[in-house]
Amino acid sequence: MSRVSPPGRRAAADAVPSPAEPLPQQVLGALAQHRMATTSQLHMLLRPDAGRRLLSRALSRLLREELVAFTVLPAANGTRAWYLAPAGARIIRDWPQQRGRPPYPITTASAASMRTPHTLTVVRAHLAFAADARRRGDEHGHLDWTPEVSHALGDGERLIADALLHYVLHTPHGQRVKLRALVEVDRATSSSERLASKLIEYARLHSYAPAAPYRRTRAAATAPVWQRWYPVFPRILFVLTGAGERTLAHRIEDLTAMAAEHPAVAAFARTVPLGAARLEDLEAHGPSGAVWTPLSGKGEQRSWTEL
Repeated sequence: MSRVSPPGRRAAADAVPSPAEPLPQQVLGALAQHRMATTSQLHMLLRPDAGRRLLSRALSRLLREELVAFTVLPAANGTRAWYLAPAGARIIRDWPQQRGRPPYPITTASAASMRTPHTLTVVRAHLAFAADARRRGDEHGHLDWTPEVSHALGDGERLIADALLHYVLHTPHGQRVKLRALVEVDRATSSSERLASKLIEYARLHSYAPAAPYRRTRAAATAPVWQRWYPVFPRILFVLTGAGERTLAHRIEDLTAMAAEHPAVAAFARTVPLGAARLEDLEAHGPSGAVWTPLSGKGEQRSWTEL
């Protein structure tokens, strides 16, 4: 026999807001976080188990309200890449998840088209991790991937990672392991040497400790700056695409050589897990598959969690 709540109690319960965000609000948050995404990418990120029409209706509503805009991808059968319109950017500016993030840079279709190839490739990398987490029962949501994370290196220089990944791994023994990674997405648009030199910047970040203005303690003067943001230095993941398998294999070889030959990077590699993998392998087998080459040069390919 079912129980019916008294009218007064039922009215009070109905007045409590749901903790789940409406889909249009999630779309705005995802576009603010990722800068841009196609309809298909938003569908896989936010509602992979629902029909695509649900997301299309949400996008149509936001478009009518002039909160989002889109650019049509060339030679892609009319595929739309969505981004926040100026009114949408103003709305999300003070949302908790956006505090401390740099201002939203895309305001026109022409600006969007210039950022499309790299931005959408970074979203592809995130989707591989998100889908893998759902299959495994791990914790990783659409806001657990923050693109364009900047770090000071001193002397006015900055290192900007393509993305910061937050992930909670559930082990077979019931443990929850918190993992972080700084992700570099390479589309083979620059030289292999320039890609490998990114490891030097990460090694600098690992050791960079600005002098304290008032050196009251030795620890204050020597603590690495990365400890302001991370309890443990994040692992570094290179995700490669945009070329044939042989070319990408050579780029991974050059990353491995840099980790072995450069003194600072070699010391860094002994402390921080470093790995590289093809984006197509992540999409086919999942990031938890044995698709990552450890840049330390030790051992066979493995999961990113085992680097």
